[in-house]
Amino acid sequence: MSRTTASDKTEKAANPPASGPAPDAGGRRLPRTLHPVAWWIWALALATAVSRTNNPLLLFLVLAVLGYVITMRRTEAPWARGFKYYLYLALTVVTIRVLFRAVFATGITPRDHFLFSLPHVPTPDWYAGIQLGGPVSLEALLSAATDGLRLACMLCCIGAANTLANPKRALRVLPGALYELGVAVTVSISVAPQLVSSVQRVHRARRLRAGRTKGLRALRGIIVPVLEDALDRSLRLAAAMDSRGYGRAGTATRRSRRLTGALMLLGMCGLCAGAYGLLDATAPKLLGLPAMAVGASLCFAGLRLGGRRITRTTYRPDPWRAAEWAVAGCGVLSAVLLFTHVGFNAAELNPSIYPLSWPTLPLVPTAAILLAGTAGFLAPPPTAPARPAVPAPRTEEPK
Repeated sequence: MSRTTASDKTEKAANPPASGPAPDAGGRRLPRTLHPVAWWIWALALATAVSRTNNPLLLFLVLAVLGYVITMRRTEAPWARGFKYYLYLALTVVTIRVLFRAVFATGITPRDHFLFSLPHVPTPDWYAGIQLGGPVSLEALLSAATDGLRLACMLCCIGAANTLANPKRALRVLPGALYELGVAVTVSISVAPQLVSSVQRVHRARRLRAGRTKGLRALRGIIVPVLEDALDRSLRLAAAMDSRGYGRAGTATRRSRRLTGALMLLGMCGLCAGAYGLLDATAPKLLGLPAMAVGASLCFAGLRLGGRRITRTTYRPDPWRAAEWAVAGCGVLSAVLLFTHVGFNAAELNPSIYPLSWPTLPLVPTAAILLAGTAGFLAPPPTAPARPAVPAPRTEEPK
């Protein structure tokens, strides 16, 4: 039987496990946080699937799937409770889209169901084609509502990614050559969660101070503390980036920098030419997949060469395991099923409102969206917040 010495305990405490959940006393695996890139792949793939359909039944199903996954797998962080603000933004988008379609009344046909009429504003000849006011039909409002609902679902997909994943952790997996760009994108993406957290904190403080002002009168008391908090966060972020050596470059010769720029420029040109060749059926075959493959190879070589001048370290990197593959795969497979049009008619994704009828719910797209919803139980449960230990009640011995 081996004995654990004090030096062994000190070494284990100084070198914790690299990553992932650690087993508890019963041998079970503790909850862990899913890799942020997996959530972003899942959300972007679902947003891509949403861009293929105008069916309101499928769009409402996507919103239901997003709500289920967020309810099951969001953490207890303050910024993880801001999905309702994305829903408010989505409702605002739909409302604005319907109002614009009602004010700029265009495309009204005699077959439409007339609802009401707005005062008509005459426009000059050079403004032909745009009509301000006039008759408003049911078909026009429904068309605007479905278009706005599709955009709203895409915004909610991005909101789900911000709710489920911490965007700052995704910065660790970027190549070294894209580190500066990744920092800028990460800071811009994290603005919305930070604003949500600030608004919640200010609102909670106002309630504790018995602030009963509501509506527009409360706007002044909320905006000023939120802006002050945003300024403080910016200063702390700048100090943290400065202390960690942000912008520090390794040794790189002028020839290496020129070669990196040339590879990236040629690679981007190859990707553009490949995309044009895939979209244009009359283009030569060499402008399709071959050009895109060459461009991707050149970009990869440029990123590898440019990453050598960026020196950075990662403490406890996030693991990529079977749960990450499952979550990202179900989202990508959902988008692929809606793009391939296998097993269903493509017209079912974009039902026509002429004649006005109730849209159908196609089986394969419905199954594809429900497949994306399996991320709610494929992902590991989030880490529960640590609660302080409650001391046991003291019992007095009988005298």
